[in-house]
Amino acid sequence: MTITVKSKADLVVPPSVRRLAGLKPGDRVEFRVSGSVISIVPKLPAPDDDYTPAQRRIIDARLDDAEKGPFHGPFKTAGEAIKFLHKEIRARKNKRKAS
Repeated sequence: MTITVKSKADLVVPPSVRRLAGLKPGDRVEFRVSGSVISIVPKLPAPDDDYTPAQRRIIDARLDDAEKGPFHGPFKTAGEAIKFLHKEIRARKNKRKAS
């Protein structure tokens, strides 16, 4: 699709192009220029924008725990890992039966 750029109007992205690009009302976009090529790139929200401060604290605490290292393992072989998982499954089934 081709449009004519006019001096007194903002540049309008046609609805069919927005639909193909997956742009919706409220989405933010960034214009990048390289020579005579203009790229319109979706501006993704920052991770902090998606969570409340309380949710962010919970996530950060869990990430801190995860950074301390693996909770199980490391395993020398895949067989060792499978054996451990089977043992965990049995223990969880027995715990559920006891409840």
